[in-house]
Amino acid sequence: MKVTPLALIAAGVLACLVMAFLPDGKARAGHAAAAPVAGTGVTAPTVTASPTADGSPTTATSPTAAGAPTSAAGASTAAAQPSATGRTASAVASLAGRIQPKVTYQGMATSYDAGTGDGACLYGPTDDLMVAAMNHTDYESAKACGAYVVVRTAGGASVTVRIVNECPLPCAPGQLDLSAQAFAELADPSLGRIPITWKLLSPSTSGTVSIRYKTGSSRWWCGIQAIGHRNPVARIEVRTTNGWRQLPRTDCNYFISADGSGCGDTIRITDIYGEQLTVNGIELRPNVVQPTRVQFAQH
Repeated sequence: MKVTPLALIAAGVLACLVMAFLPDGKARAGHAAAAPVAGTGVTAPTVTASPTADGSPTTATSPTAAGAPTSAAGASTAAAQPSATGRTASAVASLAGRIQPKVTYQGMATSYDAGTGDGACLYGPTDDLMVAAMNHTDYESAKACGAYVVVRTAGGASVTVRIVNECPLPCAPGQLDLSAQAFAELADPSLGRIPITWKLLSPSTSGTVSIRYKTGSSRWWCGIQAIGHRNPVARIEVRTTNGWRQLPRTDCNYFISADGSGCGDTIRITDIYGEQLTVNGIELRPNVVQPTRVQFAQH
């Protein structure tokens, strides 16, 4: 299967325009799941970021004995956290969606010309072209964006890729459309299509999470995106006068505040393991990547 990066990006952007003002979590009925083999997840502490004198966020970690972390300001975040009890696995499963930690999936690998490495997730160009497009079903309205997966063949070859794009139907559940560079790490490109297994990876990294407001964002409407996260992002919330507000996610990997509530205020990011990063000091500057000093824990 050979498709152009322009076609994949165009499909994602079109979907984003359609979905930008719709509620999050619309079910896609009729799509079969990828074939899981085994697995479960674990919990992690909350990380809170606050600005230093120069405006750069700093971090503090404060898990409690009951598994209900609190922020540096003392506000409990237990409601958004999986506990350290037997309910942890189900909480992680709920946050993760279709692609679960420590589960091996089966499918086919195809390839496409990844161009600059940009795609439907709208992260922008990258020098690292070990990237892939997730099939439409497992893409799950951008929940797969930014996920690292390790892909293996029956012969033992493997490659780690980051999900930056969506492979539209008829890409089947379990299918990964790899960049030509990544596919070549697994097999001769002339084969075009090979059976694979793949699973979610929580990689080592020295990088930190960045935040970007969508072009056109203001105090009356904004879209927020997390970039450079080690683990997939489950939700983004903003602080409002009425407390934390969870934002709906669009297919183009932005979380939207349609009425401007919380735009330019404190942001809280939760990964699929339930860990939270609370980030202050991010200015409402559209289309500017603003780094933090925080990163999710490795699993």
